[in-house]
Amino acid sequence: MKINGEELTLNSPLSLSELLEREGYGTERVAVEKNRIIVPRAEYETTQVYDSDVLEIVRFVGGG
Repeated sequence: MKINGEELTLNSPLSLSELLEREGYGTERVAVEKNRIIVPRAEYETTQVYDSDVLEIVRFVGGG
């Protein structure tokens, strides 16, 4: 799988929320595109990710 252009080996499918936690993103303040389709936050628990998927993850940062 690829996350933000970097290769990552995924030995078995995970839910998107599990993957985000495992990779240190958390599920708050992020937007995820899976295979060029935006995944709604409400679907992070039920969306499975596989080794063949391509993810783009954007983390929102506040400031002023």
